[in-house]
Amino acid sequence: MSKAFELGQKYEKEYTGCAQTVIAAIFDTLGIWNDDVFKAASGLADGLGLTGDGACGSLVGASMVISYLFPREKKDFKDMRKPMKAYSLVKKLHDQFVEKYGSCRCYDVQKNLMGRTYNMWDQKELQEAFSSGMMEHCSKVVGNAARLATKIILEAKEREKK
Repeated sequence: MSKAFELGQKYEKEYTGCAQTVIAAIFDTLGIWNDDVFKAASGLADGLGLTGDGACGSLVGASMVISYLFPREKKDFKDMRKPMKAYSLVKKLHDQFVEKYGSCRCYDVQKNLMGRTYNMWDQKELQEAFSSGMMEHCSKVVGNAARLATKIILEAKEREKK
């Protein structure tokens, strides 16, 4: 779990894009890769398209990995029960994330960690965000989301073996 945290924190600091950095951290920790999942997260940072007005990108990206590993496939599309495994694991991730950060919404997480939110489309606010330590805060959020999701995934895979 510490590897997932460290990679998530490192990737967010180096590359940004919380949804993609958490996916990369989890995939690299588990020794797997799917470029389509990674690419699909391109626009999901900072609460969807840098708006802050959506779920935290690291939570969304981590949920994408869980869904990828515990999927409902196209052949099972009509079976409403097939995604229940993914639903239950993502709910577990959501609940742990909310317990830690008080919300899953990006604006709320920012406010809880930094005392305010930032408009990432405004150059002045973007600079304020960086000087306020946003990268440090967000990299820890990504690291924690990667750690939580990796633990949930490994525990679920272990239960499947039994």
